[in-house]
Amino acid sequence: MVVTTPDDARSRIVHATLHLVGTDGVAGVTNRRIAARAGVSLGSITYHFPTQADLLRAALESFVDEETERLHELAEHYRSPALSLSEAAELTERIARDLTFTAERIAPFDLYVQAGRDVALRRVAERCWNAYDALAASVLSALGVRHPEALAPTIVATITGLQLRRLSTGTETNLSESVLLLLHAAAAEQP
Repeated sequence: MVVTTPDDARSRIVHATLHLVGTDGVAGVTNRRIAARAGVSLGSITYHFPTQADLLRAALESFVDEETERLHELAEHYRSPALSLSEAAELTERIARDLTFTAERIAPFDLYVQAGRDVALRRVAERCWNAYDALAASVLSALGVRHPEALAPTIVATITGLQLRRLSTGTETNLSESVLLLLHAAAAEQP
């Protein structure tokens, strides 16, 4: 028998929840399934997370923490060097392709929808969207686009929408082409 610390058990519960949300959706998350996947007792789930809403918030927070750290590192890397429009579009395509659709990467899509029903979950989701916007604004700023913060949510929404389309249809979409069109339009607006 493996003895786990409370923090280890909590982490395993959260990761098991992300996996289950990603494979079976929020409706597929049950304490029994989480306990089996995480290798913990049923009681430890309710000890750490009194309600399913608490558990879903913790799962999304875990994803958001990891994702915002990854995006912050990318944003810092692209904050100063000058990029061409084509390089920025290719970078977007490369980042999108690097994000394989594992269960844990699919889970946030479900949790973002769930955030529409849960105000506390919405605040967690907002942190992740802000990190995506910050990365996009850094790249747009490096391109010399005026008002990068205003354009960033449109770029992020386009990329997210195309990723969701890729996930739901199983067909590849050319993100770089779509982003390049948006970037050309933004650059054309420059005085």
